[in-house]
Amino acid sequence: MTAACGSRLAVIATGAINREADGGMSDLSNPSDAREPRDLRDLRAHGGDGNALAWTAVWAAALQRPSEGFDKNWALEGFADQTVRQVVRVTGSGTAARITLSNRYGTAPLEVAGATLARTDRGPAVREGTSRRLTFDGAPSVVIPAGGQVRSDAAEVSAAVFDSLTVSLYFARPSGPATFHAQAFATAYRAAGDQLAAADPAVFAETTVSWYHLAAVELADGGPARRDTVVVFGDSLTDGFSSTVDGNGRYSDALAERLAAQGLTRPVLNQGIGGNLLLSDSAWFGEGALARFRRDVLDRPGVRSVVVLVGLNDIGFSEVDLPTYKPNPDRSADRLIDGYRELIDAARGAGVRIIGGTILPFRGSEYHTPAAEAKRRTVNDWIRSSGAFDAVADFAAALADPGAPEALAPAYDSGDRKHPNDAGYRAMAGAVALAAL
Repeated sequence: MTAACGSRLAVIATGAINREADGGMSDLSNPSDAREPRDLRDLRAHGGDGNALAWTAVWAAALQRPSEGFDKNWALEGFADQTVRQVVRVTGSGTAARITLSNRYGTAPLEVAGATLARTDRGPAVREGTSRRLTFDGAPSVVIPAGGQVRSDAAEVSAAVFDSLTVSLYFARPSGPATFHAQAFATAYRAAGDQLAAADPAVFAETTVSWYHLAAVELADGGPARRDTVVVFGDSLTDGFSSTVDGNGRYSDALAERLAAQGLTRPVLNQGIGGNLLLSDSAWFGEGALARFRRDVLDRPGVRSVVVLVGLNDIGFSEVDLPTYKPNPDRSADRLIDGYRELIDAARGAGVRIIGGTILPFRGSEYHTPAAEAKRRTVNDWIRSSGAFDAVADFAAALADPGAPEALAPAYDSGDRKHPNDAGYRAMAGAVALAAL
């Protein structure tokens, strides 16, 4: 491991900004679920603290600086007298819910004038009678400092595994550029004015495929705290690039479904960022994996294991001379391996199991050269044989064309020769040994 890598991760680990506001639960006048946790009933009766519940993150997104990205988005323009609705699918269950909102990359305080959480019907429509006004330390609005984040109070929202929940945020005044997740492969909706209570989905006429300011959704069911969360971490191959929009076709989705089918239901959080690099930060593609690993994985409560799949872009960017792919220093295989060792050491230090994913074949893509292929082979050979990881997910072997192992199998290729389609992402999930998690 290089000294530079070690010192950099140590600085990030001790210097991360994490301002939070945790308060009491929402004032809900019409409780609808008799199965609510006892703690939530006690909180309503006695005005207690939402932290009395054991919370589990059941959905999360890795956040990025505002940028243009590959698809049309609203990150640079932000919001002003507009309501944004965002739909997420949860990988756990509960009868109390709260959300985390982030202004990590904001340069000024962010005012959220109102927020709701509801069960999703279809598109921007929500199920009648399920919408809950969220509060923040008892108030209906909140100001998030630049660089900070807040959690809402607890709200009574019953959700089962793989239910979809809708988070609506109203920004009365100009928000400035928005901290966001660029490639959600899920539709976000926007409407003019305060439409938090809107029943007519037609008012949400504008759409993008990004998430804005929403960092996590947590659920509680009154049970004890658990340590069984799985995090998948990496670049676009984890983020789900080319998966079906609104289809929940990422490999993280398929992995959660495999676990549930075996009676092993566990939260699975996707912390991938399209274009992410192991060793470098990027204005478009997020802080590098080394820089964000502690914040996006190790600092999350209840994490038991992480599956790491990153390095494709460190190899590929050095082979492509385009402004989009910056920075693009030539990274050696040894330098990438040093980076993996850094992640392994950090995970072990936090008591988190770490599974190494082999880099998928990409012959036929703009990244592919003999030098790039040699790096991929060297890195994958080390992942498979070094014993450095607690386990290996051999994604490359699972998706390779048997007749041309430097290329994706046609049945798994989305068409760009380096990203899988939905079937390919299911095959990736199948390459993860559930017992290793």
